[in-house]
Amino acid sequence: FVEVALQAKVGDLARKLHTGRSRTDQVATDLKLWMLGKLEGFDGALREVCAALVELAESTADLPLPGFTHLQRAQPVTAGHHALAYAEMLARDASRLADLRARMDTCPLGSAALAGTAWPVDRDALAADLGFRGGPTRNSLDAVSDRDHALEAAFAASVAMVHLSRLAEDWIFYATQEAGYLTLGDAVSTGSSLMPQKKNPDAMELVRGKTGRVIGALQALLVTTKGLPMAYDRDLQEDKEALFEALDTAEACLRVTATAVRSARYDADRCRAACGVGFLDATDLADLLVAAGLPFRDAHERVGRCVRAALEDGCELPELSAARSAELLPEL
Repeated sequence: FVEVALQAKVGDLARKLHTGRSRTDQVATDLKLWMLGKLEGFDGALREVCAALVELAESTADLPLPGFTHLQRAQPVTAGHHALAYAEMLARDASRLADLRARMDTCPLGSAALAGTAWPVDRDALAADLGFRGGPTRNSLDAVSDRDHALEAAFAASVAMVHLSRLAEDWIFYATQEAGYLTLGDAVSTGSSLMPQKKNPDAMELVRGKTGRVIGALQALLVTTKGLPMAYDRDLQEDKEALFEALDTAEACLRVTATAVRSARYDADRCRAACGVGFLDATDLADLLVAAGLPFRDAHERVGRCVRAALEDGCELPELSAARSAELLPEL
């Protein structure tokens, strides 16, 4: 195919394409060249989501938001802090892509089928002409059968999708009527075919769902390559379908997530009210007792008694009666 396509451009000169070459080292080279271009788009999509998250964080830097552990109310954070947690994750994903690009940036041409070529090929010049900054590969057996870069790309895509899926899970919950912390724009939501009042967070659900497909592509690549003898085997033809789907799906999900982040609007009143119930201030109260001289373990136990008393009285900690406070918190 490459020879025919080249012949349409340069004529009979293309018939010399295979001098000192094989389909094997050509395909290995073409895959790397394709990946270097594809990963630029993937990196750009990662940065687009990061930028949207940073913009959201700036606008919600002082908006209180309930923080959870074990999906139980824990301590207040801010909506901005929550957004930046995901920006940190995606920044690590971008760094993984940078590491991958640096590691795969070598040229297999000149390896031929597996044993190199007797022709005096200037492999350094070939690598430079094609834009490979790491020069030629060093071992011909490895060069034609290496698919580490495909595995790493699918892994990087899988980890990025896991991060997007976690954000989707948070926001799907935040958008429920039970929580009501935020709403997502119409561009990333749909109604119900039956119930007129519904506004479903479909885009985030699809991102969460497609994570399994990307992880499945990584699994397929790992299984395909796990038992191959040296050097090239036709099994490696199967790498393209899984790799292309993994990167295409992940990049599409990043673009959709960026749209969702830009559309998100927090309900400030609802968020502030939510931080006032569920004893999210319990740790702060324990810290006040520590500042008053109690060991933290004693302070922790004392605040636990305060919480039980508040539950009995049907109130929050700041609403404990003066008598209860004097009994349980004499240091304050």
